[in-house]
Amino acid sequence: MSEQITCNVLVVGAGPGGYVAAIRAGQLGLDTVLVESDRLGGTCLIRGCIPSKALIEAAEKFEQAVQNANKSSEIGLCAGKPTLDFKKTITWKNGITDQLSTGVSGLLKAAGVRVVTGWAIFKNAKTCMVGDIKISTKNVILANGSTEVALPDLPFGGAVISSTDALDLTEVPNKLAVIGAGYIGMELGIAYAKLGSEVSFIEAGPRILPGFDKRLTAPVTKWLKSRQVSVHTKSYAKKVATVNGKHILTYTDKNAQEIKLQADKVLVTVGRKPCTQGWGLENMAIDMDGPFIQVNNKCQTSMRGVFAIGDLVGEPMLAHKASAQGEMVAEILAGHKRTFNPAAIPAICFSDPEIISVGMTPDQAKEQKVEVTVGKFPWAANGRALTTGTADGGGFVRILALKSTGRILGIQAVGRHISELSGEFILAIEMNATLEDLAGTIHAHPSLSETVMEAALAALARPLHST
Repeated sequence: MSEQITCNVLVVGAGPGGYVAAIRAGQLGLDTVLVESDRLGGTCLIRGCIPSKALIEAAEKFEQAVQNANKSSEIGLCAGKPTLDFKKTITWKNGITDQLSTGVSGLLKAAGVRVVTGWAIFKNAKTCMVGDIKISTKNVILANGSTEVALPDLPFGGAVISSTDALDLTEVPNKLAVIGAGYIGMELGIAYAKLGSEVSFIEAGPRILPGFDKRLTAPVTKWLKSRQVSVHTKSYAKKVATVNGKHILTYTDKNAQEIKLQADKVLVTVGRKPCTQGWGLENMAIDMDGPFIQVNNKCQTSMRGVFAIGDLVGEPMLAHKASAQGEMVAEILAGHKRTFNPAAIPAICFSDPEIISVGMTPDQAKEQKVEVTVGKFPWAANGRALTTGTADGGGFVRILALKSTGRILGIQAVGRHISELSGEFILAIEMNATLEDLAGTIHAHPSLSETVMEAALAALARPLHST
């Protein structure tokens, strides 16, 4: 006989949106059940954000060791030729995800959340089956996440791999072709280039990282050229064939010429799509918005008592957006008055150098005919960047403010390890800070954060450490 569970809140999916929603609901005293078919943590923690950043960190350390091999570095270090035990690298990376997944389990337990392992299939909006377990609930939070998009003529398997597969390789490919030069492809491609792969990017668009403006991506382009990483824009991958034991990728270039490229692995990173299939969405009478579930500013769907969050509800498909929505929905169900109306959501690419964009860009201001003041400060003029060896590469911090009032509308930056400043960027916009606020805030010296103050001073036409 099947088990029957009734609860106040049913959360489907234990990614950064779902598990945060479940934890907060449990903390607020709501009887909460969380269903997950895989490990706790979801794509971000298990096979996305966290493991990719671990691989990026390992790649950075290996490249530094290679650069210091058999020669004296700028700071006087000299080391022998390094070797890479990539299986050990992957084991280390997996240890981090294991630790975090276990931590999520402990947090859920502490919040009194019951976790049911399995695949939920909804029979109607408030009832689902997880194997032989029937769950009936008053409220549902759908946090099913997203999955990689495959190309019709390059299905995943064999030499063709997804971003998930790229994080679990047992050896570094000698030659790696990356289809798609968006942030996922760029992060992984650069990491493998540092680990020793000969990397080639095949991008359908006219340039790399189309989500960021050209001024931000210019330092990344410079890095790619300095490492002899090939980038083929306006190019389209057609097929992969194995000839005499070698994998051959065929693509058409910007001149419509058919090119053949040998590759040990072909990494496809052309985007992600919401997970809307195979769990009974069609039985829930929920309105859709294209491929996404339609929600209002409280993440409510068209079905009373059913909410959807994260990648299911559209762009930006980012973990921190999902977490914020999950926390909000839990508080709404507990009777709090909440809406999802952030001033901005930060976007970061962990390339080399890293890129951050928060709020309005100069191009958007021009399109919307908003009169703005722009201030810019070079990363290379910052003392802390120089002492940490991260000043090279052409990085900068750029602040965009409303000309009439000085209110901060957007902050963008590119530079090595600059992602750690994202908190100050988003806080300034969320709190309606002005140029005078940032310029008048005493920033610690020496620190990378001084670049924010200096960019604000530049926008006010009174720069101190730049001309």
